[in-house]
Amino acid sequence: MPAPAAALEIFGLRLFERDRPEEEVIGTPQPYTVDFVVAGGDADIERTLQRASQLWGDREEPASGAAGLIAKARGDYRRLLNALYAQARYGGTISITIDGREAASLLPDAELASPAAVRVAIDPGPLFHFAEAEVVNQAPPATNRRDVVESPAHAGFRPGEPARSGVIIEAGRLAEEAWRHQGYAKAEVIERRVIAAHTTNTIDAELTVEPGRHAVFGPVTVTGTERMDAAFVARQTGIEPGVEYDPDEIQEARDNLSRLDVFRSARIQEAETIGPDGSLPIQVIVQERLPRRFGVGGSYSTVDGLGLDAFWLHRNLFGRAERLRIEGKVAGIGETIDPADLTYRAGVTFTKPGIYTPRTDFVASLIGDREVLDIYTRTGVTAQAGFTHRFTDRITGRLFASGGYAEFEDDFGTRDFVTAGFLGGIAYDSRDNPADATEGVFAELVVEPFYEFNYGNAAARVTAEGRAYYGFDEENRFVVAGRLKLGAIVDPPLEETAPDKLFFAGGGGSVRGYAYRSIGVETPEGTAGGRSLIEGSAELRVRVTPTIGLVGFVDAGYVSENAVPDFSEDLRIGVGAGLRYLTGFGPIRLDVAVPLDPREEDPDVAFYVGIGQAF
Repeated sequence: MPAPAAALEIFGLRLFERDRPEEEVIGTPQPYTVDFVVAGGDADIERTLQRASQLWGDREEPASGAAGLIAKARGDYRRLLNALYAQARYGGTISITIDGREAASLLPDAELASPAAVRVAIDPGPLFHFAEAEVVNQAPPATNRRDVVESPAHAGFRPGEPARSGVIIEAGRLAEEAWRHQGYAKAEVIERRVIAAHTTNTIDAELTVEPGRHAVFGPVTVTGTERMDAAFVARQTGIEPGVEYDPDEIQEARDNLSRLDVFRSARIQEAETIGPDGSLPIQVIVQERLPRRFGVGGSYSTVDGLGLDAFWLHRNLFGRAERLRIEGKVAGIGETIDPADLTYRAGVTFTKPGIYTPRTDFVASLIGDREVLDIYTRTGVTAQAGFTHRFTDRITGRLFASGGYAEFEDDFGTRDFVTAGFLGGIAYDSRDNPADATEGVFAELVVEPFYEFNYGNAAARVTAEGRAYYGFDEENRFVVAGRLKLGAIVDPPLEETAPDKLFFAGGGGSVRGYAYRSIGVETPEGTAGGRSLIEGSAELRVRVTPTIGLVGFVDAGYVSENAVPDFSEDLRIGVGAGLRYLTGFGPIRLDVAVPLDPREEDPDVAFYVGIGQAF
């Protein structure tokens, strides 16, 4: 069944792609007007039919001559009929006239008025329900919970439910998938019997499934590689020959290859037939990307200045998708151009995927930076090495060993810190789009035990963060987003702890309206970091047009001197609004924020520009 025309709409900005040419008007343009009438007064059905109608959707533009208008009208019979079936309306009538004549009877060279008067008149008819809804040769109940597939009945394929055509199609797909998840790779619906009884406004539907033979995965072959090791690509799919066929394994293989970030395209193709030994050969067809890439970016706020960053990336060093990333950043440009007062960062990161399992990566990095803030100046170097692992599509973990040296200049004087320790974290991510989420949850717990050698202190730093997103309508034009972050460090004295290990709040990704890391514990010497943090944000996001969005937000942050907050410090709150320009790589963000109860050094208003949502 053809999809409604609305499903073909493409909105948003496409960068680095050639614009599609507009439909060429052949001959004399044929303008027309449309009178769209739906009997019964059901506004939802009327909107659905209008979205399906090409005559209605293209009414602002002339057709490609009289023949083009007639062809468009004739095509609408099928599109509107399919839309009625999708609404369980099998007894409807459709009339499309042009200048008073039924479009189905017009010849392509008919003479039409200018503009032509088009009238679309539809009587949807009664709602049909299932009298019978049966799957013949349905799969037995799954013994493994990973193989459980929603039953057709739960999808609405049962007596008494509205007999929408989409439900019948979905029931067939679910019946096939139930067999496929139990190893029957070539299961298919071989017969669909659908009978409409117009006297009772009911549908009898019977789907017959042929499961075919049980299959196991056969050998995995790879074609199309140039610089990549084909054997490594086959291993990274995670498909093991001899294991029972499972479509989830095929999808996981696609995801594994996509995460390598070395292929322009990667297609996994199952053999047409199952072999005599019951195995199903798998072919992987790939096309590689260019191995080298570079990029630039930037951000700006009136309180933190301009930041510029750039990177160079090689994504296939030795033929097994090893990545080398070299990056640099300079920030704080604005109030001064004195190099001594700017923030710098330079680093190199090496990633080797497929360590031990296709889901495990080895990552090592070396980063040197100089960070100049109002509260402190840090000059240091940090090394880190460890592993990341994907437990499921939504759960990831990491474990690193780290060490570093840093010199700090702040209200406590000049101090040196040498640290070594571990960093472990686990994250859950069900967001639909990390760059611009409209639904889902992100949660992360990070634990960082470490030892500082100059002062001889052992410590542990813990942070937990959660983000949630909820869209209020089907198109997610209205989205509410929330964020909560908690942190604590135990238990060295403040003056014997590196400031970057302590907690601060403030900035574009924290509490807007305040400078970056400017919210801390107030001491006689000035502002210092705290041992605990509570930070939260709430946003209401509204998409006004396909490319323009508006945001209202409130941020709050609290930093305490104690690992368990005693709430003796002031809660800092920022409120504001923002504009979003929605692009294919994420929204471009402009936020305006005002600090409530500002301190003497805080701005009256702050502006932020960046890429991506604030969280």
